[in-house]
Amino acid sequence: MREKVLKSAILFFCIVFIASNFTSSCGQTHGDSKDRRLKIITTLFPLYDFTKTITGEKADVVLILPPGVEAHSFEPKAGDILRINSADMFIYTGKFMEPWAENLIKGIENKKLSIIDASSGIKFSIVHSDKHGHKRIHDAVADHSNIDPHIWLDMSNVQIMIDNILAGLLKKDPVNRDYYKKNAEEYKAKIVELDERFKKNLDSCKKRIILHGGHFAFGYLARRYNLEYISAYRGSPDAEPTPKLIAQMKKTIQEKSIKYIFYEEIINPRVAYVLERETGVGLLKLHGCHNITKEEMDRGVTFISLMEENLKNLKKGLECQ
Repeated sequence: MREKVLKSAILFFCIVFIASNFTSSCGQTHGDSKDRRLKIITTLFPLYDFTKTITGEKADVVLILPPGVEAHSFEPKAGDILRINSADMFIYTGKFMEPWAENLIKGIENKKLSIIDASSGIKFSIVHSDKHGHKRIHDAVADHSNIDPHIWLDMSNVQIMIDNILAGLLKKDPVNRDYYKKNAEEYKAKIVELDERFKKNLDSCKKRIILHGGHFAFGYLARRYNLEYISAYRGSPDAEPTPKLIAQMKKTIQEKSIKYIFYEEIINPRVAYVLERETGVGLLKLHGCHNITKEEMDRGVTFISLMEENLKNLKKGLECQ
């Protein structure tokens, strides 16, 4: 990951000059106007969906990730940087999920671009391994390479992210503050209701372990609802699961009579397939919501609809009453 960031940094600073000239030559103005729609660039699907819900018809919101692209391996192209440099707002989840964004921000010449770190005020967690090699989380106290960046899978964090986006909008476009505040309050109420449904439905499950054949993404969700979470991968989807860890997952399936293993969106669920073949477990999807496919985009899925599907599959996989 660090090597990718360094290579990307060189590309970013080479393109900055082009980006700044592009903005100047277009003669674009960034003054706030009652009649002009804001141009907002977001990095991940949750941010895209949150922002679209809050801004409604007052903004053009763009998701920089192309449909179906895995978020952890994404690196912006020259055209992406030009779009960001000519936008009104750039919203991202912070340096842990999008390390490339830190270098990009430093080189942006558009001084009127509002940059919103949606993770501001959120307590991150650090992933560590227990004696069996299973990944666990505990509260982060400092900058750390094992930070878990998947903060949007804890509904309490989602509420903070909405507040951060709203604060940026109110500062950038105070003319429409009442409109934004109303939408944000209504959306937060839906998130609170969804959180309560998760708590109620997952409180009485016979199984308390989310056995995941994907990368470590659901630590926040598991801790929120007092579940144990075991993932096959050490952090990034680019990492390789160890034979020892897979063997331990097979043992857990057998000892605890696990009937289902979960797999993630977009990534080829090869570990889940192996465990399905060797233990006879069923497969259920858990959507991390980083990004969506073109088919999902065409269907108009939302963060809430994806999380509702996750709840449905968790109830089945954990044998909830």
